[in-house]
Amino acid sequence: MNKVAIMSDSSAYIPKEWVEKYNLTILPLTVNWQGKSYFDGVDIQATEFYQQLSESKEMATTSQITVGQFLEIFKKLLDEGNDVLYMGLSKELSATYDSAIQAKKELGDPENLIVMDTNLVSMALTLMVLEVARAAEKGASLEELYQLALDAYSRIGVYFTVDTLEYLHRGGRINSAKRLLGSALNLKPIMIIRDGKIELVESVRSQQKALLRMVELIEKDIAGRKPVRLGPFHALAFEKMVKMEEIARERLQPVEVIRSEVSPVIGSHVGPGTIALAYIVDKQA
Repeated sequence: MNKVAIMSDSSAYIPKEWVEKYNLTILPLTVNWQGKSYFDGVDIQATEFYQQLSESKEMATTSQITVGQFLEIFKKLLDEGNDVLYMGLSKELSATYDSAIQAKKELGDPENLIVMDTNLVSMALTLMVLEVARAAEKGASLEELYQLALDAYSRIGVYFTVDTLEYLHRGGRINSAKRLLGSALNLKPIMIIRDGKIELVESVRSQQKALLRMVELIEKDIAGRKPVRLGPFHALAFEKMVKMEEIARERLQPVEVIRSEVSPVIGSHVGPGTIALAYIVDKQA
């Protein structure tokens, strides 16, 4: 049985130590800003990006991974004798999935290459990738890993809140009326990624309340199921994220907590100050 190479993209912003531990292949999306293009997480890192973005009036745009990029890495991994499972960000949020599908077709649609639309992004995607990577390390087959990823989706969730609605407004995620109303009332939205799309869950009066409420919502979602793993992540809001994490550790008793940042390519659309909490409940034997 061939070894399975696990692939994802930079939208997950998987911490480097985990990428190295499981020998993951990560393809970068592109951030276009101030007349230059940067490979996400390669040419520009999260902290420096948000520090500069918070002082800039120019909005960054993003570009998908190209068919050519996928062709190059797919061919390399297959030629090395691997089966390949690519788990990328939601096709509702990027055309990257379409690029991967096109590349697979150009390679003759090999059966030992699976391109999966995870319906996820950011740390929620990281948690899925790491669960699959652990199983791959134990020798699971390509089909077994794919089925595990499908199953994992039902055990994963993520909530996030933004410091300002301006970036979502500029990116066309909300209209002007909602932006102005939210700003006037100082409302902090709590949002979720559901079926690959960003959806508003509710709004509260302060960021502190939003952080507590996200933990409460996850507590309700998991409904006592254990063990649970958490993925807190942020965009230039580390200290506030840590405070949320402390509450989550006390109330949810996770067996693992993996911190990360919001990738620049995702942060371009949500802005500095974003704080989020993802979770995955372990598969029961």
